[in-house]
Amino acid sequence: MSRVRACRLVGLNRSSLNYQSKRPDDARVRLRMRELAAERRRFGYRRLGWLLAREGHVMNRKKLYRIYREEKLMVHRRGRRKRAIGSRTPLVLPDAINRRWSLDFVSDALSDGRRFRIFCVVDDFSRECLATVVDSGGQLVGIGPEKPLLLLGFFRATGYDNRSRSGE
Repeated sequence: MSRVRACRLVGLNRSSLNYQSKRPDDARVRLRMRELAAERRRFGYRRLGWLLAREGHVMNRKKLYRIYREEKLMVHRRGRRKRAIGSRTPLVLPDAINRRWSLDFVSDALSDGRRFRIFCVVDDFSRECLATVVDSGGQLVGIGPEKPLLLLGFFRATGYDNRSRSGE
């Protein structure tokens, strides 16, 4: 079968079959672009193009971007910075004992793997630990057994939310 007939059968133009690419070999530019991208990971194709132009490899942005994409040198986009919602006001320091207490849970594990939690109540003015209650798997072990009861009575009498803060 002749070439003319084969091209007609497939639906291909004969000039397309005989086409030879005139694109110059970019091996040196590709190698240098990979080296520069390895040195400067956060540089995109434009900044790498400026560095290549300083070295004498001048090309238009379309060719530069095509080579950059073919070499898979894409820079990953960074996530946006998380911003605080609302305005932050500084925490006012108490001016006397028993004006504000801090409540916190602390947890840890023993060497044999058993976990335990400690509930701490601290006066913010004097930094005195008012109560420490240890919970080890459902068993409450109070250190200073009268203090948790006094605290419970204080919370019921004065209100929990007004004079305490937790988790900081």
